Amino acid sequence: MDIFASDLDNTLIYSYKRDIGTDKILAERYEGREVSYMTARSHALLDEIFRKLLFVPVTTRSVEQYQRIWFSEAWAPKLALTTNGGVLLVDGQSDPAWYAVSKQIAAQAEDAMQQAEAILADDPNRALDVRRVDGLFVYTKSSNVPETMERLRQGIDLSAVELFDNGGKLYVLPRGLNKGEALHRLRARLGTDLHIFAAGDSLFDLPLLAAADTVFSPAELGYEPAAGQQAIAVTAAQGVFSDVILQTLTDHMAQKG
Repeated sequence: MDIFASDLDNTLIYSYKRDIGTDKILAERYEGREVSYMTARSHALLDEIFRKLLFVPVTTRSVEQYQRIWFSEAWAPKLALTTNGGVLLVDGQSDPAWYAVSKQIAAQAEDAMQQAEAILADDPNRALDVRRVDGLFVYTKSSNVPETMERLRQGIDLSAVELFDNGGKLYVLPRGLNKGEALHRLRARLGTDLHIFAAGDSLFDLPLLAAADTVFSPAELGYEPAAGQQAIAVTAAQGVFSDVILQTLTDHMAQKG
């Protein structure tokens, strides 16, 4: 069995603020607004890939945020990993056994996450309420990310959690609750006799890439492959990232027969 495990935002789908050309397909609507798109080429290629591989979206989005995404009128992914791998959706429903294990992982970082929530609640730079995303990690926004991040570094146990920022968004994630560990868990569930293709564009995706067999990433991410991995770095000059990776994957499947 072959699997295509892919990040979503800036890997397969793009914000309305991003210029991906005019030939594009709506992928997400929120509160009546059109907020994310796929290129028409990527949309067609993903439809072909879906028929030949097990396509598994892997995203830091919450379950609710993931469920806003539309891939096709004809199909929807059977499996999806949301909440940085903490939730496994099977035909759109959360797998309770998977979530129970994720809660156990998150529980090991509970003290650190509570410390983070207290610090963020009093942070003068905070630009959003402090949220516990699907009960598994802490999220908010800051108008001054460096200052907020420094407060967190000084005030919480970093042996239990990892800190990430993405623009003005801040994440406090339990160690062990990441996309790579989720992919290892999925591989164990589905069986080891499979080949995993993975694609991602950010620091969140490095564990995902490290857990796969063949990986696609932007050249600027600087991903260093492990021994035995095939790594394909995509440059901006080659075109839209999603178009390049999906075309390469489609070509690979055609050669494989």
